[in-house]
Amino acid sequence: MNKERIILGIDPGTNIMGYGILKIINNKPSLEAMGVLQLNKYDDHYLRLKRIFERVVALIDQYHPDELAIEAPFFGKNVQSMLKLGRAQGVAMAAALSRDLPIFEYAPLKIKMSITGSGSASKEQVADMLRRLLKVPAEQMLPQLDATDGLAAALCHYFQSNKPLGEKKYTSWKDFVSKNKSKVK
Repeated sequence: MNKERIILGIDPGTNIMGYGILKIINNKPSLEAMGVLQLNKYDDHYLRLKRIFERVVALIDQYHPDELAIEAPFFGKNVQSMLKLGRAQGVAMAAALSRDLPIFEYAPLKIKMSITGSGSASKEQVADMLRRLLKVPAEQMLPQLDATDGLAAALCHYFQSNKPLGEKKYTSWKDFVSKNKSKVK
């Protein structure tokens, strides 16, 4: 049986919104598409929000994803920036809800940890690891790291939702070693 699943990943932003489409066939993820929506050409914040909504709906209508994985806003010092980012995320979520698409939210730290093994990884390290994991030729990688951040959200969701039932959860390498003494030499 050829089981197919598509995940839309979004890195919300009011200047640039990144997105990635991950296609999973027979439990093997591959890059379907990725890109950015340039919003800094619009002066009106509300027009930017409208464009986010329209683009997310268009992506859903084009690729027919089964789920949306979105990066949650992180807590910063600038309250205005946080408010704008939260609005961008909310509009992307509303677009998904308008198409009955289930939404899964991940903290930036969780996404980085899922892709690279380190919560402090740089955007460049995340992009490079995505390229390797998904076997994407270097020339197909976009220079805008917002696109790879969107793709990273999708792959993080794939990893998080693809765990077999009853799989052991580990909090660290030390925890893994203590629970798997027979596997360690």
